[in-house]
Formats: sequence, structure tokens, C-alpha cells
Amino acid sequence: MVIYKIILLSSIASLGLLGGGVAVQRSQTSELSMTGAPTQPFQKIDQPLWLKTAVTVGGAGLIGLELWWFLLSKPKFRQATMRSGVQEVTVTVEGGYEPNQIQVQAGQPVRLNFDRKDPSTCLEEVRFPDFRIAQTLPLNQITAIEFTPAQPGRYEFTCGVNMFRGVVIAN
Repeated sequence: MVIYKIILLSSIASLGLLGGGVAVQRSQTSELSMTGAPTQPFQKIDQPLWLKTAVTVGGAGLIGLELWWFLLSKPKFRQATMRSGVQEVTVTVEGGYEPNQIQVQAGQPVRLNFDRKDPSTCLEEVRFPDFRIAQTLPLNQITAIEFTPAQPGRYEFTCGVNMFRGVVIAN
């Protein structure tokens, strides 16, 4: 798995260096502007090599960060704790769901306490399609959602626009 990460990152860096070395070519023909007057052809702008390298490395770093964030970052995992006969977990809603993987026992009631701290409209609502639950999450308040997974399986939950996701894993 590590070798694939190295190959992927080196390929991205190579593409960035290749793209950074291409210079704008001068146009040989004079073009007309919208008013019909001739325009000046593109002129090459000489940039110092250190600047080209810095921009390329910075761009490759940002691409690598995005790939890590969406493909390689580890999900936050938490086991539900039993309180008064109900499995309970507090989920912080801030730039997503934390934890975004929750393990529970099938056949026992579950209470997820959503603590929304993020004002974005995307995270105003949480949906559990398997349980037909769509609940509004008020800002800076804890909202409890209760359900019982009857059978073992994976039960996904998402934000209102299906951008942020989490899963309840029932064993």
C-alpha cells in the first residue's frame, strides 16, 4: 500500500514539474480585437526558476493534501457506551461528523447525541435513510436521535446535501 502512495505522489509531482516548464509561445499572427483593431501578440514572461519551482511544489503539495484528506485519512471510530439500557455516543458536527464510524450492538436501542458547532447550511440536517429519519440540528445545541438497528449491518447517515457521511456499524 505504501508503494502505491509513493508512486501516486511522484506521478503528481512529475506532472506538476512538466506543466510548470511549458512557456507561453509567441503568436506569429496578429489578431483583431473586438473593435477590429490589431492586438499585440502574447509575450513570454520570464520567471525565476526558484519561483516556478515554489509554485510547482506548492501546487503538488496541495494536491497531495486533498488526496490524503479524501482518500487516505483514517475515519474517527468510537464504540457506543451503555447507559440506562441505551447505547449512547456524542457526535460532534464540525466540518463533518466526529466520530464518523460508530460501533453498536444490533437489537438494542441507540441514542446518538449530535452536537452541532458548524454554522454551514449543509450540516443543518442529518439523515438516516435506513430508519427514515431526517432531523434538523440546531446550532450550538445537542440533538438526540434514537433508533434500534434490528439486524447486524452498516447503517449510513449523511448531511442534508449528502456531502458529509458517517456509518453506524451494528454487530
